[in-house]
Amino acid sequence: MDAIVAQAMAKWPNVPAVYGWLSLDRRGNWRIKGERIANHALRDFISRNYESDAEGRWYFQNGPQRVYVALDYTPLVVHYEGDELRDHRGRPFATRETYLDDEGSVLMEGEGTLALLDDRDLARFAESASSLQRIKTSEIQGRFGFVKEPKPT
Repeated sequence: MDAIVAQAMAKWPNVPAVYGWLSLDRRGNWRIKGERIANHALRDFISRNYESDAEGRWYFQNGPQRVYVALDYTPLVVHYEGDELRDHRGRPFATRETYLDDEGSVLMEGEGTLALLDDRDLARFAESASSLQRIKTSEIQGRFGFVKEPKPT
């Protein structure tokens, strides 16, 4: 988390959270009210301050305010950079298990959560893929403990 964010949280501890504004699409793009965020600095700021709460709701800590993120599928999206997998925040991603859902999407478990493989990397992945565990789309949120559509509690 950025130091300036932590300072703002200490200064204004009771700012209400925001829901329904920010989302993460299946290719790892941040969207505000459905529009892709094009500003590189803003995307990086969101990525550095993106985490989950104890209930599995993912959010962006925007200064003292939590902005909860609606997930098109999973909390992370991974893609290849050279020979390495990285998540949509630019961080290396180590895969423990790999799954194929009933829609044909490839999911990777690692770093305490689940990531969707960017569909633009499916052909590359298929060249080296070993056996994949099958998983039903309907099981994913509950099994991996995240919330796709966060709501106030």
